[in-house]
Amino acid sequence: MKKNIAILSGGNSSENVISIKSAEQIMKMINKEMYQPYLINIRGKKWDIILQDSKRIPINLTDFSAEIDGKKIHFHYAFIIIHGDPGENGKIQAYLELQHIPYNTSGVLASALTFNKYACKLFLRNAGILTPESILLKKDHDIRYELVTEKVGMPCFVKPNNGGSSFGASRVSKPEDLSDAINNAFNEDSEVIVESYIKGTELSCGLLKTKKEEFIFPVTEIISKNDFFDFEAKYTEGMSEEITPANVPEEIQKKCRQISSDIYDILNCKGIVRIDFIVKGNQLYFLELNSIPGMSRESIVPKQIRTMGLKVEDIIDLVIRDTIEG
Repeated sequence: MKKNIAILSGGNSSENVISIKSAEQIMKMINKEMYQPYLINIRGKKWDIILQDSKRIPINLTDFSAEIDGKKIHFHYAFIIIHGDPGENGKIQAYLELQHIPYNTSGVLASALTFNKYACKLFLRNAGILTPESILLKKDHDIRYELVTEKVGMPCFVKPNNGGSSFGASRVSKPEDLSDAINNAFNEDSEVIVESYIKGTELSCGLLKTKKEEFIFPVTEIISKNDFFDFEAKYTEGMSEEITPANVPEEIQKKCRQISSDIYDILNCKGIVRIDFIVKGNQLYFLELNSIPGMSRESIVPKQIRTMGLKVEDIIDLVIRDTIEG
């Protein structure tokens, strides 16, 4: 009998539409001979199965089930492809743990930690991973702007602290622009991280470790036409160039892949993740970890998988089998 798989998409962040694109791609890749996939859209407390005729069937959150054509179905597995809240911060993982439903991502603690940029950097810094200097600001707390500039310098980056999208993020070159940038970031989150700008090459490495094998994908070099790899650069055609494998020395690529593997283990990650760095000289600075990276055809990780000579659908199948079989 086929196992029912819930493809969880949507979410409450600004990247809702990107999540849906990724989910549609995952739906196509699922092995239909072994599994029966259902596309589920989540927005706030509203969880609906989206059928082919666009009809919506509500999910019973009490036991994670649904009634279709008079028949009650239960889900045996959840494939989470929600970027931001509640997919990457551990909330959905906690719900699924309570329901005893296996899933494809890192667990509750690792998800919550990597979602909090400042906490994640502190954790990794204590483990010997190099990160840019940063400071955490909280909404409705007094901000000493001179202290911020003294600690991180200029230029600097201002970002919402919790979240995976680039909304509310900006690069600041002059102290007098810092206040507006911070207020803009507070529109997205109650916490803001301000970190030092490091002039260098941006690299990204995707990876997956299962119980039996590991895949450290080829490194991608990201060249943005904007000040940095913001939302427009990420999702607007022609606004960035993503080179896989990266046009950097082999020694740097090897170092990037090794540090990515170390970070994956330190944070106890699971499933497919993507880790971003800035390289300056021969030093790699950790920027952030995407615990649920985009999986649309043009997303970075699928390109890395194909560059490695593998099929994305085979990797997706491996992720499911690794966790659904316990």
